[in-house]
Amino acid sequence: MLCHDSTIHNLSWGFIIGGFLYLLHQVNNHTPYGRYVDLQHPGVMVPAKAAWLIQELPSFLVPVLLMLTTESSTDLGRYILLWTFILHYFQRTFIYALLTKGRPCPLYIVVSAVVFCSVNGFLQGHYMLHCAWYEAAWYTDVRFILGLFLFFSGMAINIHSDHILRNLRKPGEITYKIPKGGMFELVSGANFFGEIMEWCGYAVAAWSLPAFAFAFFTVCSIGPRAYDHHRYYLEKFEDYPKSRKAVIPFIL
Repeated sequence: MLCHDSTIHNLSWGFIIGGFLYLLHQVNNHTPYGRYVDLQHPGVMVPAKAAWLIQELPSFLVPVLLMLTTESSTDLGRYILLWTFILHYFQRTFIYALLTKGRPCPLYIVVSAVVFCSVNGFLQGHYMLHCAWYEAAWYTDVRFILGLFLFFSGMAINIHSDHILRNLRKPGEITYKIPKGGMFELVSGANFFGEIMEWCGYAVAAWSLPAFAFAFFTVCSIGPRAYDHHRYYLEKFEDYPKSRKAVIPFIL
C-alpha cells in the first residue's frame, strides 16, 4: 500500500501543510460564505445550488474519468475504496446541491473549491488506480472493516443532519433557529462531524498517505467552522443547550 509516485507524495504533503496553514488562518477569520458573508461588500455571488454543483463535481468526475481510462484490475479492494469516495461526491453533487436552501456563495470561494476538488479527485483516483495494491487478507483486516463502518456511519449522519438543517425554517422564513434531533443533540456541527467521520474512516480503510492527507485537511478546514457555528449559537440563543459540544461529542 506504499506509493513511490513523487507526484502523489508531494500532493499529499501539500494537503497536510495546506490544511495546517488554513487552520491557522481560520483562528481569527471566518471563511466568507453562508452566514459569514459580508452583506455590505458581497462581491460576485453564485446561487447556492449552482455553487455546490459546480464546486463538488470535479471530485466525482475526475476519478470516474480516471477509472474509464484505466485498464481494469483484479484488485477488488481499491475499487471498493474508490467507489466509496465517488459515492460521497455523487450525493454531494447531484442530490445535496439540488436540495440545498443555502445562501449564495462568493465566486472566488467556488473557484477555490473547484481547484481543490479537481486536485483531490486526481490524488485519490490516481493513487487507488495506479499505486495502491491490497492483498486479499486486507478485506478481513479490522482497519478495512472499521474504516468502512466509520465512513458509511459518517455519511448517514451527514445526510441526516443536512436534512434537519434544510427543514429548520418554513418557506419564506430567514431567521436562524436551533437545530434539534439526531447528532445535533450532542454537537452544534453535526453535519461537519459526519463528514469528518467519513474521511477519517476512509483514511483508516485505505491506510494510505493520500487518504490521511485528505482527512487531515477536512478536519482543519471544517472543524473550525463547526466551532464558529457553536459560538454563534451560544451568542444568539440564550436557551441554547449548554451541554452540546462544537464538533466532537462529549469532548470538543
